[in-house]
Amino acid sequence: MRLFRQRRRSVQQGPRKNQWKCPRAADGENRTVEAKRTGMTAKPAVLARLTRWAGAVVGVALIGWTIAMIVQHAGPFLDRLLEIKDVTVEGLRRIDRREIIDLVKLDPRTPLHRVSTVDIKGRLESHPWIKRATVERVPLNELRIAVVERVPGAVVSTGKETVLVDEEGRVLKPLSQNDEESLPFLSGVDRKGLLRGDEDARRAILSGIELAKIVRQTYEGPVRVNVADPANLIVSVGSTRFHFDEEGVGGQWDRFRQVKQAVREFDAIDGGGDDVNDVDLRYENRVVVRERG
Repeated sequence: MRLFRQRRRSVQQGPRKNQWKCPRAADGENRTVEAKRTGMTAKPAVLARLTRWAGAVVGVALIGWTIAMIVQHAGPFLDRLLEIKDVTVEGLRRIDRREIIDLVKLDPRTPLHRVSTVDIKGRLESHPWIKRATVERVPLNELRIAVVERVPGAVVSTGKETVLVDEEGRVLKPLSQNDEESLPFLSGVDRKGLLRGDEDARRAILSGIELAKIVRQTYEGPVRVNVADPANLIVSVGSTRFHFDEEGVGGQWDRFRQVKQAVREFDAIDGGGDDVNDVDLRYENRVVVRERG
């Protein structure tokens, strides 16, 4: 029976080793191994990220360079494509078109997109006859200009010179033989104030123009207005002189017209005849007539 019994292997016992490990030490070893593994995997990720950023920067640089090259080569072509070929001017009555072209100052072969409409507008409106100007680009080759000219309002004499002014009191030019004779003739305006554009001179001119328009509603023919004294504006129509106060000239003239219709004797005040008649309308609710031989 011993033959069938297994023999127990004898285990050679040596000195006992202390194989117990502290959990903290094991965790430290695990962290060390994990850190090494993470470092090994992080390096490729950082390299990949840097590669992507570098590729993006290079791509943007290439795009910018490509655009710059396109613009550089396309610039001359674009200039030729948008070269101004037509300059149309609207609203001209007294000004010659050549004057407008000279004020625009366009160089030959100027591209439409390189024109400053603001600068051209300023140069046009510096012309004494131009009240307002608009400038616009019309694709592909047209520059369109529209002007509003000033309208002559009166002839102003300062004693030394006679000039044409518009309805806003702005000096247009010296009077010539070809100018309209039907415009009212104003005198008594301060010469220095007129040339400087002073407000007092301008107000005197506007008062004279307004007064002339009112009188012409009743009387035809040339009208002369002396505006030297705002408190005694004198309107001459033929041989008749009317005296107005600057304030409320419309009401003063309405009062005269009402009296003229009621009194037959006023029919003689028609601007004709050899006698000089003074009609003073400066007094409230009264019309004073002075007849002189």
